[in-house]
Amino acid sequence: MAKLLNWNMKPGKKGEIPNENSPETPLSLETVTWEGLTWVNIEAATEREIDWLAKKYNFHQLALDDCLSRKQISKLDVYPGYLFFVFHYPLYHKETRIATKQQWSAFIGENFLVTINTLDIRTIGALFRDCIANEDTRQEYMQQGPGFLLYRILDRSIDAYFPVLDKILSLMEDLEDAVFDEDVEVAKELSILRRDIITQRAVMFPTRKLFTEMENKLKRFSKTDVTAYYNDLMDHIDRICSTLDECQEMIEVYKDTDYVLATNRLNRVVRILNIIATITLPFVAISSIFGMNVFAPGGIEQGDLTAFIILIIVMAASAGFMLFFFHRKRWI
Repeated sequence: MAKLLNWNMKPGKKGEIPNENSPETPLSLETVTWEGLTWVNIEAATEREIDWLAKKYNFHQLALDDCLSRKQISKLDVYPGYLFFVFHYPLYHKETRIATKQQWSAFIGENFLVTINTLDIRTIGALFRDCIANEDTRQEYMQQGPGFLLYRILDRSIDAYFPVLDKILSLMEDLEDAVFDEDVEVAKELSILRRDIITQRAVMFPTRKLFTEMENKLKRFSKTDVTAYYNDLMDHIDRICSTLDECQEMIEVYKDTDYVLATNRLNRVVRILNIIATITLPFVAISSIFGMNVFAPGGIEQGDLTAFIILIIVMAASAGFMLFFFHRKRWI
């Protein structure tokens, strides 16, 4: 028989520990209980919910403080009778096209699991609502103990990440074509995707390290052997990290390739401009001499059509010589 409880938040006095039995100070948390296991889920946690946890479960104050902090690293702390986890999950923003780290925490004991996040993480909330609404889900996820339930939460979170990874791979393929298309500027797109991959790696690599510590610690909180389940979870996270490693290497190659191609395009432009400047140099020199307001053969005082034709021939011959010289040097 499942016991479902729901507290909705109303503001209370700062520093006051809310009374769960008082209708004047309900809390922003939900619980579901099945065969002696209670799952408490807190979304958009505030100090009031943390105070309630301190009173209800007597968790260590340092661990409770970490729940509201957004600067924690992924970690596992062992306390008498329970474990405390800090996880991170990457949230992808379509507007900025980059991901940010979202922290969530968990307390696990013999007969309880508490999940806490300061913002709404859809995968956890969806699984919790599924447990509330579906008895078969409660039977499947909660019957084997809190360790197995935590595995299910992590497994669903990792599975929900694969579409994000597929999106990154799709963007990588588009960038590969764009890098070799000389008419497209891709430097900005490369920088955005590179920053996104760095954020993804900053989340997933510490998570993989944390998963290696979890298996042995969670055995006493599970009614079934969870070794095979967490090994499967490790396979998923290893595949994600390997793919992110490949993406990191590929994005560096694309960045270097784009730089080389851009430099080559710039060099071609500069070479053409230099050739034009060099060819026209005799024109400028000769015309400058005769453009001065001084007496000179063929100048303004003694100029005639023959002198003009001779000047044109001399300048054309100089330009032809320069073109011939560049061609022999294979510069053009």
